[in-house]
Amino acid sequence: MALELEKLLNKEQLEAVMTIDGPLLILAGAGSGKTRVLTYRIAHMIEDRHIYPSQILAITFTNKAAGEMRERVRHLIGSEADNMWISTFHSSCVRILRREIDKLGYNKNFAIYDSYDQKVLIKQCMQELNINDKDITDREIIGKIGELKDELKSPERFKKESQHNFRLNKIADLYLLYQKKLKGNNALDFDDLIFKTVELFKSQVDVLEFYQRKFRYIMVDEYQDTNKAQYELVRLLAAQHKNICVVGDDDQCIYAWRGADIRNILEFEKDYPNAKVIKLEQNYRSKANILEAANCVIKNNLQRKGKKLRPVCDAGEKIRIYRGFSDIDEARFVSSEIKKALSAEDRDYKEFAILYRTNAQSRVFEEQFIRDAVPYRIIGGLKFYDRKEIKDILAYLKFINNPLDDVSLRRIINVPKRNIGDSTVQKVQEFATQIDECMYSVLLEVEQVLSLAQRSVTSIKKFVSLINSFVRTKDEKPVSKLIEEILEVTGYLNELKNSKDPDDISRVENLKELVSAAAEFENSAEDKSLSAFLETVTLVSDIDNHDETENSVVMMTVHSAKGLEFPVVFMVGMENGIFPGTQSLNDPAEMEESRRLCYVGITRAKERLYMTSAETRRVFGRTVAYAQSDFVDEIAQEFKQGAYASSHHGRPAPASPVVAAAIARSHAAAKPSAPRGTLSADSVVAGMKVRHEKFGIGTIVSVSKAAGDAKLTIAFDKMGVKILMLSMAPLEPV
Repeated sequence: MALELEKLLNKEQLEAVMTIDGPLLILAGAGSGKTRVLTYRIAHMIEDRHIYPSQILAITFTNKAAGEMRERVRHLIGSEADNMWISTFHSSCVRILRREIDKLGYNKNFAIYDSYDQKVLIKQCMQELNINDKDITDREIIGKIGELKDELKSPERFKKESQHNFRLNKIADLYLLYQKKLKGNNALDFDDLIFKTVELFKSQVDVLEFYQRKFRYIMVDEYQDTNKAQYELVRLLAAQHKNICVVGDDDQCIYAWRGADIRNILEFEKDYPNAKVIKLEQNYRSKANILEAANCVIKNNLQRKGKKLRPVCDAGEKIRIYRGFSDIDEARFVSSEIKKALSAEDRDYKEFAILYRTNAQSRVFEEQFIRDAVPYRIIGGLKFYDRKEIKDILAYLKFINNPLDDVSLRRIINVPKRNIGDSTVQKVQEFATQIDECMYSVLLEVEQVLSLAQRSVTSIKKFVSLINSFVRTKDEKPVSKLIEEILEVTGYLNELKNSKDPDDISRVENLKELVSAAAEFENSAEDKSLSAFLETVTLVSDIDNHDETENSVVMMTVHSAKGLEFPVVFMVGMENGIFPGTQSLNDPAEMEESRRLCYVGITRAKERLYMTSAETRRVFGRTVAYAQSDFVDEIAQEFKQGAYASSHHGRPAPASPVVAAAIARSHAAAKPSAPRGTLSADSVVAGMKVRHEKFGIGTIVSVSKAAGDAKLTIAFDKMGVKILMLSMAPLEPV
């Protein structure tokens, strides 16, 4: 294989593949063939270096990436690939915990709570601690607990740190109770999977040493996206042999909001002083003009290692810039460009992607596509496994697998209706809390709950009998058959079939799809148990559901698009205030993250890139006028195609009186009647570009008017944010 590699890889790729021992940092630019490098590196280790596959651990961030890597390795070396671990952080941790979690006081058939289950349990904790959700919302609590687990802070440590802060002290009490209830339910939430694995390794030295011996070679993909918990997990595993290879791109670190720490990749050489660093800068994905645009934008960031994408492809088309009168006009333009390309260039709908900063921006495009009969699908909308009927049946499966799971029990105890109302459930819950037992233990001895009516006791006994029959046979039949039995015996399917609600027809179809998903799992999975199936569906992500064969325009946030590529990409809403957002204009670190996000968006395009914006749009019910994004301005003019006129099919789009007035205001702001060098309080608006003789060019972030003057907050390109009085500042429009 070693001789073949020289023909298949470029110089830097080959060096990365052949470097096996010791710490290695591969800085892989967008489209530079990092998956190719990783798969050939694994094949070289096994085929040429004769390393046992079971000694290799390869960690990725999505199931889609793990599946693609596994298939590629299997294609190169055959079934030996099945003997190594290629999986996500969370899947790897679940696998370890299934074997070892009893050492932390849990049963090995623990449940994994999704965001819905987590919310139910948090609300229960809030109720017990008399915390009003108007004072502290469940969303804030869930976010804070997730952040603490990412930082490896236990509830006890956080409680100690928060003693003198009333609000944080309340959250600490909730965190303590929440973890106690999770353990009582024999359940872990998503963040616990890594948190508990690190806890296991730190508290059980023999367990850590076993996995250090087992995994002599560790590879981590997308290292720039790791948080503290993931960083610590990898550090512990690699501590003995230090054969650690991390692959990533500091220019694509876009998840700081969920804990990703760019320092993990920037400071890799501090952690491993003997580390070798290899840069992959040759891009095989995009046309040269697209890459030059990406380079123009990202070079403005200071927090980066420094590299430049080098094109393999020809120049291609210049970036197409369009600025519409309104967001409606912007959507019309995008739809008409897709239609034109379909007829003139013989393209398919699936070749087009609409990328936006936030999900809320999709509505106007959806409405336009419906009008124009353009098929589309949204990645990141309501996921299949988030639908009510699917969650109901999964709750049955979770509870059958783990009868300590009170959250799943509460969901299914009266679904379909079986005369066990909320007050009955509450009485059972209170009794269980008093005797410190799970709810199902109380149901098994339901006569102990003296406050229950005989009718409720009878209904509960029937339910218990039903569940016990499922529990007895769960290991004797495939998961698909168990689902079919639950649907039939509980009457769930019958209730939907007899319903007059037209939506229930699609619910029946969704449940059939769930049975199909279980059957597909049985055909492909090595471990066909109920626990393994529940892990698979719990750990699935939005991007794993992206079907590249479906012929429709794809719409998604730029965050969701990471790791994907499309022939034609529309980056929409490219305005200061949207992309970058207002927060970014006030914070240099946020601005760098937004710029990295823009870089990710640009590099999704293979052949053609559009960057569109609107002079006015509706945001939270108000008509606003934002300047074109600084990121568009950062692209050198030689790589852009002159801005389109704000029109639709050559004619201005009709505007409502409100929109027309807003446009007039924005035009007045852009071309003030005041003499050059001065601006009037009436002419300045947020989003407007101005020049200061000392501070240079900047963007007005906010305007506060009073007594004929205006207080301006301005984000200057090179001098940061300044607050100036208009009457005192030498400003002129740009």
